[in-house]
Amino acid sequence: MQKILIVEDEKAISGVLQSILSDELTDYEFVIAEDGLEGYKQVEKEDFALVISDIKMPKLSGTELLKQSLSLKPESTFIMISGHADIDSAVSCLKDGAYDFISKPIDINRLITSVKNALAKESLKKENKNLQTENKTLKRKVSKKYQMIGESAGLKKIQDMIEKVAASDARVLITGPNGAGKELVAHAIHNQSDRARGPMIEVNCAAIPSELIESELFGHVKGSFTGAIKDKQGKFEQANGGTIFLDEIGDMSLIAQAKVLRALQESKVSPVGSDKEIKVDVRVLAATNKNMQKEIEAGRFREDLYHRLSVIEIYVPSLDERKEDIKSLVEHFAGIISDEHGTAPKKFDDKAIDALKALSWTGNIRELRNVVERLIILGGNTVSADDVASFVRK
Repeated sequence: MQKILIVEDEKAISGVLQSILSDELTDYEFVIAEDGLEGYKQVEKEDFALVISDIKMPKLSGTELLKQSLSLKPESTFIMISGHADIDSAVSCLKDGAYDFISKPIDINRLITSVKNALAKESLKKENKNLQTENKTLKRKVSKKYQMIGESAGLKKIQDMIEKVAASDARVLITGPNGAGKELVAHAIHNQSDRARGPMIEVNCAAIPSELIESELFGHVKGSFTGAIKDKQGKFEQANGGTIFLDEIGDMSLIAQAKVLRALQESKVSPVGSDKEIKVDVRVLAATNKNMQKEIEAGRFREDLYHRLSVIEIYVPSLDERKEDIKSLVEHFAGIISDEHGTAPKKFDDKAIDALKALSWTGNIRELRNVVERLIILGGNTVSADDVASFVRK
């Protein structure tokens, strides 16, 4: 149970305050201190949801109690009371950090209101602090999820490019084979940019039917087509102030490409079935595993859109092009997978790593992670080359 400290040298007054406030605040326990020095010792000993203190007291005045307590515990909340009230005292206490100042004789209704407001503010501060802690924890988890592992020259080149382009709002086209880590590059660009506090909205263009991609990107209004039972906000609008990541952009229909081009040119989108234009401030990152020049030559992708998207182009090499990173990746995945399974981490001996390096990884890093999980489950206490030979079919 949270506690409220009443610091008052007149027992009659402290008793009345406790009696009145305990009827209003049944979820709180009250502690009485008979002078400022005893009050400070109580503050040193434990955290109070609120301190209600007289100003004129023996041993240590209320103003000194306020200053010393806030120096020790800056988050403390104080309401000051005095029968010697004047404007200077009130202003001085508020400047020193008190939440409120109430003069004697005390207006009980005003006191109750002030106490409830102070407690509500204190509760909100704690909720915000908890939320910030949760957000930091979540951010650490997200950062770990999208961590780029390895020391190869190819990976270092990508990291250098990310560092250079992140600070700008330049559009980036990320190319490379499936499973190579294009999504990691997109997240790294967003997380290192000035837009990191904004949303990052991901759209897998290959997973959305062509007849729905327009609605998914730009939204729609109720009744604009069969099944549109209510207005829907599109991904571009959701990403306002942040980043939109268009994965597998090469699979987008030509009709949707035309609308994306217009959105990039004008920084505006129109929901399906509406003449309304919505201003959006969005950085666009795109990715594809296709050869875009061949797609353009075949008439499947607009050349003007390609040039809009590829202000900067980052190629993510296949795992076969960066096999020196396999050892670091295996150790990284082994730690994550062991945590997920609730087991002690398994080690891979050097011959097992060499055996994995000797294989061809057409599924790239995604395939390697699956293989590591399989070997952790089926392999010995230390994963060996024999385990690789037994459980990895190529």
